[in-house]
Amino acid sequence: MVTIRLLGPPVIERDGRQGRPPRGRKAWALLAYVLLAGRSPSRRRLAELFFGDADDPLGALRWTLAELRRALGRDVLVGDPVAVGFGPDVTVDVRLLQGDDPDPAALLDLGGELLDGVNLASCPEFESWLLVERSRLSAVAEAGLRRAAVGLLAVGRARDAVAYASKVVARNPLDEGNHELLVRSLAMSGDRAAARRQVAICADLLRRELGVEPSPALRDAARVGSGSAMVSPLAGRAAAVSQLQAGRAAVAAGAADAGIQCLRRAVAEAARCRDTGLQARALAALGEALVHAVRGRDEEGAVVLAEAIQLAARAGERATAVAAHRELGFVEVHAGRRRTADSWLTRAQALAETDQELAAILGVRGMNASDMGDYPGAFEFLEESIERADRGGDDRQRAWSLSIQARAHLLRGERSQAAEALTTSLDLTDRHQWVEFLPWPQTLRAELDMYSGDLDGAADRLEQAWALACQLGNPCWEGMAARGLGLLHAGRGDRAAASEWLGTAIARSNRFPDRYLWVHAHTLDAAITTALDQNDPDRARPLIDSLTSLAARCDMRELVVRTQLHRYRLGDGSALGSAQLLASEIDNPALSQLLCDAPRGSALTRA
Repeated sequence: MVTIRLLGPPVIERDGRQGRPPRGRKAWALLAYVLLAGRSPSRRRLAELFFGDADDPLGALRWTLAELRRALGRDVLVGDPVAVGFGPDVTVDVRLLQGDDPDPAALLDLGGELLDGVNLASCPEFESWLLVERSRLSAVAEAGLRRAAVGLLAVGRARDAVAYASKVVARNPLDEGNHELLVRSLAMSGDRAAARRQVAICADLLRRELGVEPSPALRDAARVGSGSAMVSPLAGRAAAVSQLQAGRAAVAAGAADAGIQCLRRAVAEAARCRDTGLQARALAALGEALVHAVRGRDEEGAVVLAEAIQLAARAGERATAVAAHRELGFVEVHAGRRRTADSWLTRAQALAETDQELAAILGVRGMNASDMGDYPGAFEFLEESIERADRGGDDRQRAWSLSIQARAHLLRGERSQAAEALTTSLDLTDRHQWVEFLPWPQTLRAELDMYSGDLDGAADRLEQAWALACQLGNPCWEGMAARGLGLLHAGRGDRAAASEWLGTAIARSNRFPDRYLWVHAHTLDAAITTALDQNDPDRARPLIDSLTSLAARCDMRELVVRTQLHRYRLGDGSALGSAQLLASEIDNPALSQLLCDAPRGSALTRA
């Protein structure tokens, strides 16, 4: 048996003992690239990437592949394109992270960052790829550990969850949600003193490193399971049903706090009367309310939804299980955890039966694919979502999926198709007076107005969207509207106003721990582009660093490419090659045009 460990300092083990490593750092780099590349690379591409400065690049590649075969003791890494060819007797740690449902216990044993200690200054394109892969794989490991911790909490194994939540915090200590998960695990395991200490540790860390205060959800997590939940004056199943109905009605009417109190009572009363199916429905409703109706509560909502899935399976509550899986997928999409999102949504789709259920699931899957830059996949999901929503008479879902479809067309520069989708989305939104959703399609429509030169029309839409978003307190809508106003002022030549609005967009889209990270990244990209267009590289540089890390961790592939194009404009000559390498599997005509135009870009910003 051969084990290849690429996370941490790379090693090859034979039957549990460390074997002879291949000679040269490029051998490890080549092995990692072939294993993690989206498709098998050609020999010519590998030779250019790793041995472009050699007298005989293809000869150097052949020697390195032979060296790897000697170290592995197997006839692998052959052909053109180069195929891996590993059999079942070869285990690779990074492949654990590429699976749909990795073994949670194995995640605890994973090493550190990809190819720790291996750096190739002579291969700048590979170095850019490695930086992105390090961030991406770290985020995938973090997501898998989080999912394991949430699953253990859902089945009452809080003590076991602590180990996973601790690893999550160690991997990404500046994410408040990770600390909240650990605090919740400690509190539910009965160690309230440790939970309070973790709250204090997180609070001091966030103040020192980010200059922000923790959200109330962090301290609330230390009190879970304390017996402080409100008790209904009535009792029994009828009381639980009444509280469930009242909670749903209150949340739908916009009274989120009152509705959540009712739903908590419904959960507690259903548990007391031992009605598993009712408890599952109440938990699913509570989880959905925590995710959508209040800010900063996605972590609690995820645990509640995971518990709902467990009870729904026992009670045969198929529709409840579908809804809970879908909502967990939605949480993961917002957080940029692509693989876990797709896993939850795939399970939801397998359980779904009705057009309405499938329309909602496919809409979120389309959103996830679009965020990743997988436009063919996004359009396939969204088109079916729109068709099923139409058949099922769900106009709100149809409006929502059309808006995500329009966003994808807008990002691809397909403005006529974006306009067609937005016209229908806005008509449906107005018809059903869906005020809570209106700022999103309004902002997208305003961007089309700017492209067509109708700045006054764009200003009217954006000002309305901004005012309504602030009234609703929705950070996503606020960020998008402020971004649009920043671009509007930039188009009018008002640099000061543009800078102020784009700064507001960045702050507003990032003001809750459970924000929609694609929107935050999208606002960062707009602010960087505007700063570079205004020949202000000092303002752009720290924003590029922030976007690079965020886009890589959240697998936002197109935005990763755009960060490289921004670096090229700042004078990094190798960044264009890195952008071309990273963009090779993204089907976006607008991005392809940017790559073609980049060499003819502004000489001043690249000076």
